[in-house]
Amino acid sequence: MKILITGSNGLLGQKLVKLLLDQGVDLVATACGTNRIDYLSTPFEYCELDITNQDQVNEVIGKYQPNAVIHTAAMTNVDQCEQEQAGCRKLNVDAVKYLVEACERHNVHLVHLSTDFIFDGEDGPYKEDDKANPISYYGQSKLDAEEIVKAAKCKWAILRTVLVYGITPGMSRSNIILWVKENLENGKSLKIVDDQWRTPTLAEDLAMGCFLTATKGAAGVFNISGEEMLTPFDMAKKTADYFDLDFSLVTKVDASTFSQPAKRPPKTGFILDKAKEVLGYQPHTFEEGIKILDQQVQRMGE
Repeated sequence: MKILITGSNGLLGQKLVKLLLDQGVDLVATACGTNRIDYLSTPFEYCELDITNQDQVNEVIGKYQPNAVIHTAAMTNVDQCEQEQAGCRKLNVDAVKYLVEACERHNVHLVHLSTDFIFDGEDGPYKEDDKANPISYYGQSKLDAEEIVKAAKCKWAILRTVLVYGITPGMSRSNIILWVKENLENGKSLKIVDDQWRTPTLAEDLAMGCFLTATKGAAGVFNISGEEMLTPFDMAKKTADYFDLDFSLVTKVDASTFSQPAKRPPKTGFILDKAKEVLGYQPHTFEEGIKILDQQVQRMGE
């Protein structure tokens, strides 16, 4: 089986490349610009791909003829999407249209990544068939993309996820665990939100969800996230407990303390019954996620 990944330089993309190589899958990694994964011992095929270029998308999928495309590339910074709506639309909607057309033309299974931000957060946690109602431009762009995928004349799956966290070598993007750890270790006080609920997702779990969907040829919409409903304050507490740090430095605040260009849904999170039953998906707990991250950071420091 051959799987092509878009956005292979991103956090999920890098985790997927490693997982697929470990599983012995024939892999084509694509991203905008040069390959940033230079730490794996197993060689793999890499191809530069600008997903906003329709001709390039069709040419690359036509050339490699994969059985499945796992589409991870997107503009995911919620505030950036609010402020740069034309760029967001190009990456999150137009590019999906090009991918769908290429997958239809070459009879490829498209596995598309989406988000909990298609919901307004008034009634979480959500099942796959709950009604979407985005409250940000990012959420709207991802919902528009879902509609394009659902109308596709090829086999398709939509994997919705929530607050993905993880780490890869050479990646500067932090996450709540490392941010809390670093600040508390340095004795800095933090204000952390306690009125937004999510089911945070370990990047390795999301990669496994993608792998299971593609290799099983599963179709339809699936929720792929963590299982525990937590606020950022809860996540900070679990982080401080794991690393034995002084949690008295953390102050509980509500979301109105911070002004952000894009609105955030108050309570999302997912019910995972379908993914467990159909895909055999089984996520790690948040504590297990912290431990995995800690071990990875230690290995990178060796």
